[in-house]
Amino acid sequence: QVQLVESGGGLVQPGGSLRLSCAASGSIFSINHMGWYRQAPGKQRELVAAITRGGSTNYADSVKGRFTISGDNAKNTVYLQMNSLKPEDTAVYYCNADIYTDGIGWHDDWGQGTQVTVSS
Repeated sequence: QVQLVESGGGLVQPGGSLRLSCAASGSIFSINHMGWYRQAPGKQRELVAAITRGGSTNYADSVKGRFTISGDNAKNTVYLQMNSLKPEDTAVYYCNADIYTDGIGWHDDWGQGTQVTVSS
């Protein structure tokens, strides 16, 4: 019953900015952490950034200094502000969350993905 819905993807020029959002909804009791992964065609999915409920963050080396992850606990929403975008950032970005649901327990959930394309 838990859903993660991403939004904010699109086509941008190199050096541009984009802000992704992911909202979790459903029978959520608690969320431990949320994060963003990305996957380019033929490539393995990789962690981009993650944030805990307490605000601790973790970034892939390739995006440090350019991307910022933040969250709104009250809204069960995580954001990814992407600046100075590069063509190599092109991928489908997926939201991930560690969620506790009554009657089930802790489980990982994934969003449907949102396409980010960086091209001139």
